[in-house]
Amino acid sequence: MGSRSSHAAVIPDADSIRRETGFSQASLLRLHHRFRALDRNKKGYLSRMDLQQIGALAVNPLGDRIIESFFPDGSQQVDFPGFVRVLAHFRPVEDEDTETQDPKKPEPLNSRRNKLHYAFQLYDLDRDGKISRHEMLQVLRLMVGVQVTEEQLENIADRTVQEADEDGDGAVSFVEFTKSLEKMDVEQKMSIRILK
Repeated sequence: MGSRSSHAAVIPDADSIRRETGFSQASLLRLHHRFRALDRNKKGYLSRMDLQQIGALAVNPLGDRIIESFFPDGSQQVDFPGFVRVLAHFRPVEDEDTETQDPKKPEPLNSRRNKLHYAFQLYDLDRDGKISRHEMLQVLRLMVGVQVTEEQLENIADRTVQEADEDGDGAVSFVEFTKSLEKMDVEQKMSIRILK
């Protein structure tokens, strides 16, 4: 037990990070170890190039967009708390996460709404709060590559936007995005088991 608390002291603001992200102390220590392994030059932060070392992101069609999510507002580096905040969106939802929450506390980063917001931002490239047909088409191109024709991709993008676009503005808002995915088990699909 003593060794656990001495390891936690290595992580600045560990208690605050745990409260914000919901990660256990053991998970936080594993993530800190991974962060330090990615930070090969011991800078104390990660760059886009550091994150590109993660094999699963290198083969993920949305890998570049996921990496960008670690750098909000065009920053060039992410510190450990920022790294963990992004990963918290992928933390599996557990029973204690769904218990009635104090309305004064912020919603957990791994809540359904926050997971959907994270996914929405991967599509909304220009950050205007809407997913346009063009943005949908870009994501589809990344995800399917050359497996379908451009015409088929355009038809899929058109149909997807039309089905979700309730107000007829030709784009998908976050509310429309959420409604279109209401039957999907986002909590499960956007969870990485090792992030308990």
